[in-house]
Amino acid sequence: MESIFHEKQEGSLCAQHCLNNLLQGEYFSPVELSSIAHQLDEEERMRMAEGGVTSEDYRTFLQQPSGNMDDSGFFSIQVISNALKVWGLELILFNSPEYQRLRIDPINERSFICNYKEHWFTVRKLGKQWFNLNSLLTGPELISDTYLALFLAQLQQEGYSIFVVKGDLPDCEADQLLQMIRVQQMHRPKLIGEELAQLKEQRVQKTDLEHVLEVNDGTGMLDEDEEELQRALALSRQEIDMEDEEADLHEAIQLSMQGTSRNRCQDIPQTSGSHPTSEELRKRREAYFEKQQQQQQQQPPGQLTHLCEKSSTSSEAPDRDLGDSMSEEDMLQAAVTMSLETVRSKTEGKK
Repeated sequence: MESIFHEKQEGSLCAQHCLNNLLQGEYFSPVELSSIAHQLDEEERMRMAEGGVTSEDYRTFLQQPSGNMDDSGFFSIQVISNALKVWGLELILFNSPEYQRLRIDPINERSFICNYKEHWFTVRKLGKQWFNLNSLLTGPELISDTYLALFLAQLQQEGYSIFVVKGDLPDCEADQLLQMIRVQQMHRPKLIGEELAQLKEQRVQKTDLEHVLEVNDGTGMLDEDEEELQRALALSRQEIDMEDEEADLHEAIQLSMQGTSRNRCQDIPQTSGSHPTSEELRKRREAYFEKQQQQQQQQPPGQLTHLCEKSSTSSEAPDRDLGDSMSEEDMLQAAVTMSLETVRSKTEGKK
């Protein structure tokens, strides 16, 4: 397929594409076809002038636009026919009575030129296979031998004029290559308009898909931000709860310490009034023992036992004071424990 020359449609230059696809090369340009059209216009003017340059028909002819070309790039069958004469080729109308009497099978021909309104295209045999070289297609279309007659009949029903090209076409690479091999076509080429519409639809679908993806990405980001915000709020609530617990615990400890300080302040005067310090006790005991020794030396032995009992009784007083002091510490520890239990119960109630 790559070796087949196929010009695609540009503007309204279908006559140029038709000729070049038929001859399998860039043989004609718009300038050359325009030159042929001007020659045809001049020949027609000269024929009309033979009837008189002052005649009404001649003046009407001069006012009319050219029938062989226009500004869009359209060229008439006369231009195409004259262009082919350069190569020794002739056009015969396919459905004319003269040709139909020949009863020629279409597959025995070499090429056809088809026209509908202002569009021209070529159907040509390359090697041993037929191809539709319509410039409106994205590429050559393979036509089987059995389908060729049906294809031409369908074109005629649609209003096409079909011309048989008679004569020897110039040699081309595609014809030589396809004489040796046969090609297969898996997919029919689309019309250029269909391909453009499909490409446009694909671009629209791609744009819509990109928009959807952008929206989804934005939503995902919002969801992630919202999740992070929820996590931050949860952590903040936990920190606040922990701060509340710490504050309650600190308050309980402060209350316990204040209670302990008050108890100690209340106990210190009583202790200083009823219980002397250790240094005072030591001095008193020394003085007491000295006094006892002096009395023992002065009094009879019978009174010694009584004095020793009294001394031992007086020595037990600091021990009782120590016991009382330990009881107060136990009471302080119990008060702290109760305060901590109260704080924990308040914290659990807040949660």
